[in-house]
Amino acid sequence: MSGIIGIARAGGAPVDGRLLDRMAAAMRVRGPDAQRVWVGPSAGFGHAWLRTLADLTRDEQPCSLDGRVWITADARLDDRAGLVRALAARGRPDLAGASDAELLLHAYHVWGDRCPEHLLGDFAFAVSDGPGRRLFCARDHFGVKPFYYAHGEDWFAFANGLDCLRMHPSIGGRLNDQAIVDFLASGVNSDPATTCFADVRRLPAAHALTWREGMPRVWRYWTLPTDGHVRLRHAEDYLERFLELLGQAVSDRVRGASAGVLMSGGLDSAAIAALARRHGSADLRAHTIVYDHLIPDEERRYSSLVARHLGIPVQHLAADDYAPFAWRGAHALLPEPEDNPYRHLWIDVLAQAAAHGPILLSGEGGDEVLKPSWVTRLVGGVPWTELVADITRALVITRRRPPLGIRAMVRSWFATAPTEPRRPAWLAVERSGGSASAGRSDSGDGQTPLHPRRPDAYRSLTSALWPPYLSACDPGVTGIPVEVRFPYLDVRLVEFTLAIPAVPWCVDKTLLRLAMRGTLPDEICDRPKTPLQEDPMTRHLRRRGSEWLDRFEPVPQLAAYVIREKIPPMAGRDNEPQEYWANLRPLSLNLWLEHLARTEAERGQR
Repeated sequence: MSGIIGIARAGGAPVDGRLLDRMAAAMRVRGPDAQRVWVGPSAGFGHAWLRTLADLTRDEQPCSLDGRVWITADARLDDRAGLVRALAARGRPDLAGASDAELLLHAYHVWGDRCPEHLLGDFAFAVSDGPGRRLFCARDHFGVKPFYYAHGEDWFAFANGLDCLRMHPSIGGRLNDQAIVDFLASGVNSDPATTCFADVRRLPAAHALTWREGMPRVWRYWTLPTDGHVRLRHAEDYLERFLELLGQAVSDRVRGASAGVLMSGGLDSAAIAALARRHGSADLRAHTIVYDHLIPDEERRYSSLVARHLGIPVQHLAADDYAPFAWRGAHALLPEPEDNPYRHLWIDVLAQAAAHGPILLSGEGGDEVLKPSWVTRLVGGVPWTELVADITRALVITRRRPPLGIRAMVRSWFATAPTEPRRPAWLAVERSGGSASAGRSDSGDGQTPLHPRRPDAYRSLTSALWPPYLSACDPGVTGIPVEVRFPYLDVRLVEFTLAIPAVPWCVDKTLLRLAMRGTLPDEICDRPKTPLQEDPMTRHLRRRGSEWLDRFEPVPQLAAYVIREKIPPMAGRDNEPQEYWANLRPLSLNLWLEHLARTEAERGQR
């Protein structure tokens, strides 16, 4: 895990080394083990390093192979052995001991702008190509690592921390109204290329960028495939291949180091814990959020059962007394508004994990990669011969008929077309159709295609909800030096699961349940998907003391987006969870604007 920054100038103008020093120092919280700056003729990079691997003594960045092409990277590469072999075939042998950043630099020397097409893992990096007088940047396939940038006529700046990037004197504090309105209306900024600040862009997931003499160009280098088609001879072959890929995903994210795992007691996270135990974590510990009295919850019992079975310690964090928005004023300013009244609970879980080690594995993504598309939705995409064979296999493996979704099909015949979420009455600004791009893009992105056999899974994996969630886990947002890693979002695993028959393997997570049989307790393998039985917010809004949520004082800037008097009261009332979560977003924005104004005033006094 690293903090990265950079500045480039057009026309050979020098870079302000003192500004780079200040920006690098500001990243110390996410990279406490070392901070380093390199300044070249018309470009400069900074890097803040956190040791995460047991076998790595020092990750010297920014670095160069020839003194002319330099890199700064926040990267964790998957399938290093495969990349080393591919580079050796192109005349670059003996790289097994190279750092991930050095491998990225070799890949750039060999493949140039197409190097991301040869990479797997989580990464955000920039290369200063002195001979080419250009900058090249790239972000990983699912956007696990953030990458922000801004530019003017003769300068370009980037960082993987939004607050750090905004230290550049040419980057103003004007808000992006469309992003703010999107947040209020849906909880997320629906444009993956923008931020809540008008001057700052976000490089979308699976995109690369070049900048030369004031001209940025952005393009997509990878799209989640829709044409995969995997048919294996025996049922055991599917289980074996799935376990191999998930095991590789876990192993690549641990590499023998001490690690934690967010383990709810459900099947997805328990499987990650079991495979981390099997694939080399030197010291594994589970962390579980539980409710003991506020709402019905069995996660303490199930997570303890898994921990005992695997022989690993588990730390439980009781969430009963975490009231919404109790974090206000207690933590650093969020880089952007966040739709999470319980942010302090998340911060405390991360802090608990960081006390043990800098790596935390998550089971998020398990629902998405194995999300089924029912038989009635598959008829148009699967040949009848294959469909019959798949259903027959399901009968043999599960000894029951897979759910056909007939009722869902009938309902769909009479259902009206899906509509946009209802516009809140308190929203003062209409949403527009999106924002314009900065620079020229040849990504060719239009409407997201649908997978012919797994449309639901494909839609979930490409949802606009992922980037905000992944960003909320980044140390640049949390302020906690721990890196959250997501084995289920491994490209190899995702491409495999999208290509196999949905029946029987993705119905009720049959593939994962059978793969974990004998490794996890049967009670876990057979446990159905179990969401919280009640929304904690419902209970908290009924408690005495929650009245302040209805009486908050708006800052003046809120009036540009919210009609304060039209926000309905919530304390002591029984509303639908979706309704009161939406009606709490103005308060989230108000708290963020308060912090923003205070921070901007402090900066102006320096």
